Amino acid sequence: MKGLELSQRYYEAYGKKMLEEKFPELRHRVATGLVGRGSECLGFDDGISADHDYGPSFCLWLTKEDYEKYGQALQKEYDSLPAEFEGRPARKTSVHGGGRVGALCIPDFYYALTGFSRAPESLREWMRIPEEALCTATSGKVFEDPLGEFTRIRKGFLSYYPEDVRIKKIVARAAQMAQSGQYNYARAMKRGEHVAAMLALAEFTKSTISMVYLLNKTYRPFYKWMHRGMRELPLLSEIGDILNLLALMGEQSAAWKDAGPEDYLYTLNTGDQCVIIIEAVCNIILQELTAQGLTEGEDNFLENHTMQMMGKIRNPDIRAMQILEGTEN
Repeated sequence: MKGLELSQRYYEAYGKKMLEEKFPELRHRVATGLVGRGSECLGFDDGISADHDYGPSFCLWLTKEDYEKYGQALQKEYDSLPAEFEGRPARKTSVHGGGRVGALCIPDFYYALTGFSRAPESLREWMRIPEEALCTATSGKVFEDPLGEFTRIRKGFLSYYPEDVRIKKIVARAAQMAQSGQYNYARAMKRGEHVAAMLALAEFTKSTISMVYLLNKTYRPFYKWMHRGMRELPLLSEIGDILNLLALMGEQSAAWKDAGPEDYLYTLNTGDQCVIIIEAVCNIILQELTAQGLTEGEDNFLENHTMQMMGKIRNPDIRAMQILEGTEN
């Protein structure tokens, strides 16, 4: 049984009765569900996930006024619920895993995840929130929300980035992909700097995955799950399989022993299989950027498309930003 289903069954078995009998005044004011950090909120949990911050549990979200009045008492009753459920052991909470379930204050909950107690109200505010934070804040499932306050804020985050912000982030990812994968990986290999080359591949991989999520208008998860999540995306999910090949590719230094002076910048060193994969990925991305009307032309070097894409941004403040400004790695 997946963690979200376990959480909802646990709430139906014990949470509802607790609210009805102990807090009837809150029955039509408290939102319940499971949202936030944890693989179960993404639906990616498996047998390995059960070793920490996992088990029968759910969230009870209260307005600030209700939390100040009832929060402690509600948490006390929540803590008294049966720890084991349907043969599943009690939730194991890690050192840094506290405060994820039980009685929670709605504005404090969202602030802890995103730095905002409500949905962003300006383009600059949207730029400040990391993709994975937005994914975390909009993950999981709301079981009930009779008052609607938790869902109202959630819908604001779920509305996704305004288009100017999305384009700005796409521009940054294109620049990062080009610099790390199409440029610096080869330069590092030419110099024999294999650790630098490995870091360049890691940066290229992360930037590529972020790009795919942006092109799908979907928030990217925490790094541990970003590749796994690509399987669920309607566009470019095949890039996940190609990146898996890149990760499994063997050491490529032999391809650089007899490389000429131009085999790392002006001419592709196709003896290096990683170079071939990088260029293939960039070509697929370029085709989708073109399909979405963000750029045109057949130049496979993604950095050469950044200024054209910046020109698609309507807001002058966002359009005037430096290519990498305002985006997180």
